[in-house]
Amino acid sequence: MPATPAPVRGAANRRGPFRSGERVQLTDESGKMTTITLVDGGEHHTHRGVLGHDLLIGRPEGTVVSNTSGIQYQALRPLLKDFVLSMPRGAAVVYPKDAGQIVAMADIFPGARVVEAGVGSGALTISLLRAVGDEGHVRSFERREEFAEIARGNIETMFGGPHPAWHLSMGDLAEELGENEEPGSVDRVVLDMLAPWECLDAVATALAPGGVVICYVATVPQLSRVAEAMRADGRFTEPEASETMVRGWHVEGLAVRPDHRMVAHTGFLIQSRRLADGSPRLAPKRRASKSEYTEEDLQAWTPVALGERVVSDKKLRRAGRDATSLAQHAARADREISEGRAVSEGHPAVTAGDDATSGTASSSPDTPSTQDTPNAPDTQGASAAHPTVAGEPLDEERHD
Repeated sequence: MPATPAPVRGAANRRGPFRSGERVQLTDESGKMTTITLVDGGEHHTHRGVLGHDLLIGRPEGTVVSNTSGIQYQALRPLLKDFVLSMPRGAAVVYPKDAGQIVAMADIFPGARVVEAGVGSGALTISLLRAVGDEGHVRSFERREEFAEIARGNIETMFGGPHPAWHLSMGDLAEELGENEEPGSVDRVVLDMLAPWECLDAVATALAPGGVVICYVATVPQLSRVAEAMRADGRFTEPEASETMVRGWHVEGLAVRPDHRMVAHTGFLIQSRRLADGSPRLAPKRRASKSEYTEEDLQAWTPVALGERVVSDKKLRRAGRDATSLAQHAARADREISEGRAVSEGHPAVTAGDDATSGTASSSPDTPSTQDTPNAPDTQGASAAHPTVAGEPLDEERHD
């Protein structure tokens, strides 16, 4: 008998009825959204009544249920964009509009070998892993252990456990890339960092001819310097820069107009491709302009001058506990899926240890209470979380 192919990581927990441990997005009659984590016997409390989690567990996605006061809620699994904007975070996240552009512009394909720096809170990493699939390879470099812990928890929450294509390396990409990837073996490089120009030599060495490097930077001075660094290196094609703005529309009958608020500037994208060794860079002829930097110019790229906000250790520890707790709940839901599949196929049930999440577990699982929405692009983290008792339902995230 041919072996049953392994299920694609993250696919099973996006289908079927709701299970204990899953994240569910509730939308009330006024359009207000709240994200909860289902727990057997748990309850969702508001000033307008109580909704028991058991009303949702075992029900199909898209179910409408009522709480004790008759308030109706529509229940759906959060989409990737919803999850990214509500997950625990320590570092700023790459917004969905930019992550989608990165995946498309850099041509992240199934099975690709991708290098990323830095991992931040894991938002972009999730999009990269979805694009390369289980047979691909994503190596993320991160210098701070606290950020890595948060990212690990968020990724395992999204996929129901560790992703087989993800490899996390601690350290600076400029120093560690050559130790982890062979020269000319990498298809794509994504740099989400303060000074990507410092890594271009290592990137050029690791990239295969024709490979793509794409940088995500927040300010005009960063954009200028990385473009000039790519040109000066000589191993890359002429860089292309862009930014993406998303404006929603209000559509109700004949009242059709742009929304009053929008997600405008979050960052710039600049990309280039690796030339074959010995090939010259072909660049359009343009009028000569200043391209040399003075010492005063260089000071414009310091973290303080660029407005980089310092994240407190307390906030990082809280976000790490939140992410780890959510990953544990997601792993439990994934085990239920695996056990159900094994029973239906006549195979022994998967044991609890088979899908255990990596990282250190928290003895007092907190939960995020991020209140970011696409109309309020504060990319620096969530509001204060509230402690919960182990075994009790997690606090909810509200999206007003």
